[in-house]
Amino acid sequence: MRTVPHLALTPTDKAITITADDRDPQAGNMSHDYVIAFDAPAPMPGPVSLHFQHGPIKEVGVNGITNEALLAIVADRLRGAQEGPFCCRENDLALAAVEQASLWLAKRTLDRMARGVAGQNKA
Repeated sequence: MRTVPHLALTPTDKAITITADDRDPQAGNMSHDYVIAFDAPAPMPGPVSLHFQHGPIKEVGVNGITNEALLAIVADRLRGAQEGPFCCRENDLALAAVEQASLWLAKRTLDRMARGVAGQNKA
């Protein structure tokens, strides 16, 4: 496992450690398993594990989450903030960036579908 660096400005962020499995050259050089641990007194939750899709869906089936799913969660939280007392320009800009990232990933998927390589371990 390797430690994933993240911006830690607040006490909450400083109490979080993110680790990941080694990047897999056979699977696009991506990591697939992440653990988010909290170094804080109760009632913090125990470690949270995230397992990303590993292997071509056409060969192994759906076995993990996607970048798109995580971005949808972040976008939902930011939309909620924008509808409440924490509405601000920075949240709006962050939401726009997350939505743009989602659109680029959708374009990548559509391009892969058009080339007939979606769901396969092919570039």
